[in-house]
Amino acid sequence: MHDWAEFRHFRYLLAILEEQGFRAAADVLHTAQPNLSIQARQFQENAAVRLFRKMPNGRIRPTEAGIAFTTLARFLLETRDEVIDALIAIERGAVGPARFGCAPVVDPSLFRRFCNLHKTLLPSSSVRPTHGDTAQLAEEVANGAVDAALVTLPLKHPELNIEEVSRDRLVVCLRKDHVLARKTTLQPADLESNLTVLYHPHRQPEAHARQLEQLNEVGIEIEEYSRASHPSELQMLVKEGHGFTLIREGTTLDEALTTRRVAGVHWTVDTAVIYHRHRYPKTVPILIKQLRRELAKEQNNSPSERISLAKKPPRAQPNTNSPVQLSLLNE
Repeated sequence: MHDWAEFRHFRYLLAILEEQGFRAAADVLHTAQPNLSIQARQFQENAAVRLFRKMPNGRIRPTEAGIAFTTLARFLLETRDEVIDALIAIERGAVGPARFGCAPVVDPSLFRRFCNLHKTLLPSSSVRPTHGDTAQLAEEVANGAVDAALVTLPLKHPELNIEEVSRDRLVVCLRKDHVLARKTTLQPADLESNLTVLYHPHRQPEAHARQLEQLNEVGIEIEEYSRASHPSELQMLVKEGHGFTLIREGTTLDEALTTRRVAGVHWTVDTAVIYHRHRYPKTVPILIKQLRRELAKEQNNSPSERISLAKKPPRAQPNTNSPVQLSLLNE
């Protein structure tokens, strides 16, 4: 392991790179320039990396590794501060029972995992869950009634931190006995007049608006459709023969239903954790980082329907001279 690396190395080198020189960095850090030189040399020699090059004018230019170091060092130092803030808050009794919210479209297992991470960190602290649509939960987090919530994007709110944690593929849900279920993959043309079960425009306004917006962008307009407020209701309407719907891949399905991907498109439902910019339990940022780390580890170790946040599939562009393709990726 790299036990020789200390936080001061990251703080010093980050200042050197940000200030583009040792003298300016020494002034910012209120330390001697020779001390910075020693720390920078020790780190680079031990790590066997070169983070910068000295220019003739005395300033420095970061290498490719140095550019990456800047981002990673900020992340490390930010996490250090968040960990210390969380420990202080716990010691002072400022972290009580967690009030976490979950929107209906969010993967229930993701919400359970977030709650379990809190219980692992604070076994004696209970979790009080609440459910509601994204807009409702955003207001409850903003006014302090809920500490943090898992919601689906898009969402904008001036008082909230919005941190995306997962991106799940959307697929078409249809009856197993439908003629199109014989196909392993559907074509965009197969959705014409069939994709007629959508989220309710008043009960799930964000999800509904996003569906229509993306469909309209590629030239598909839906005038008549059945409405539902929850994924289970979507399935019920599909089962009863009211048409196809879009659903998160991996959702537990009714035995009469199945799902199919659509060729050439990338649809996702994007999930974020929201919390107040200033008033929030200091453990929340730690829980978000733990959740992201677990999801990334799972994706690296085994095939998953969850799409990497680091790799966004390209948005397909509609072609007026060829069959319409849907592109529902939230970028």
